[in-house]
Amino acid sequence: MPRTRPEVVRTTGAESGEVTISGLLRRLPRRRGPDLSSVRCRLGGVMETSARLLRLLGLLQVPRDWTGPALAERLDVDVRTVRRDVDKLRTLGYPVHSTPGTTGGYRLGAGAALPPLLLDDDEAVAVAVGLRTAAGGTVSGIEETSVRALAKLEQVLPNRLRRRVAALGAATATLVGRGPTVDADDLSALAAACRDRERVRFDYTGGDGSETRRIVEPEGLVHTGRRWYLVAWDTGRDDWRTFRVDRMRLRLPAGPRFAPRDPPEGGVAAFAQQGISTGAYPYRARVVFEAPAEQVAEWVTPASGTVTDLGDGRCELVAGASGLDTLAVWIGFFGVDFQVFEPPELVEHLDAVAARYRRAAAASRAAAPPDEGRPAVPPDEGPGSAGTGPPG
Repeated sequence: MPRTRPEVVRTTGAESGEVTISGLLRRLPRRRGPDLSSVRCRLGGVMETSARLLRLLGLLQVPRDWTGPALAERLDVDVRTVRRDVDKLRTLGYPVHSTPGTTGGYRLGAGAALPPLLLDDDEAVAVAVGLRTAAGGTVSGIEETSVRALAKLEQVLPNRLRRRVAALGAATATLVGRGPTVDADDLSALAAACRDRERVRFDYTGGDGSETRRIVEPEGLVHTGRRWYLVAWDTGRDDWRTFRVDRMRLRLPAGPRFAPRDPPEGGVAAFAQQGISTGAYPYRARVVFEAPAEQVAEWVTPASGTVTDLGDGRCELVAGASGLDTLAVWIGFFGVDFQVFEPPELVEHLDAVAARYRRAAAASRAAAPPDEGRPAVPPDEGPGSAGTGPPG
């Protein structure tokens, strides 16, 4: 009997019951692998958490105490999520301090390393401008450091901010003055002594060249744009004094701590301005100008005097000088009427100066011009004529 091959009937309907290759493949168990949708979900959650941590870090960098509900409202989460995020920041090395109680909250403390700072656009530009200015300022020893820090900042600035900073740098020229500079380490040491209430010892060179040794209780530093000053309680003279930092030679380390006392009247800046503008000079003038304070103040720097508004379009100037001639000429520069109330000798000196000017005016009217009697130059031979001047 001959062998016959089994007949395979091929049909196309699903109701035929035919077993096809594709059907077998569909029935085979699938090899388990990553679910892309779940991976995307997890990645989205991680990115959302990371973005929220950065926002939380930016809020904590504001110097204030944040309550849990306040942070939760800012971050649009619940208080429990805020606690978990704070714990994550601590795990990453950020020293987040917390104070319990109704008046407590969270605050970012100082750590062993400098954490990344989150700056908005205006803050980033302000830091860049400050670093660029510091590179050519009155503090020595920080020029190279400022340039390095500025290079790091400009590297990570967005294009829109980098263009603003670059435009400012390209359009700005710094004229370095010939005035004295101070060392950055000295400023840091004095600032730390003010903060920690520690006495400072130093050798001081006075304006006349004499040297004295001082022990002071520092209160604060004042910068006038040209010089740095220290306002401190002088223990040897039992009074407040103003010292130029560039004339100080510090003797470190700082001395023992001292109990804080009431600051000088008007505050550190006002006391320093008074000492700088009048205290260091033999003559102190008090002048009332028939002009608004804003007009007069345009000609007065903090180191040269103080201007007080008297109302009715008048103001008072208090200033010092080394000589009466300096005062007499300076107050005449303002171009407005004035009355001198102090010192009396300045009033007499104004009479002498006015008489001198009157004599000069009378002599000038009577005198012949210095070139009178010289031969006149023909118009076509003078400077700028057709034959000698530059080509048109």
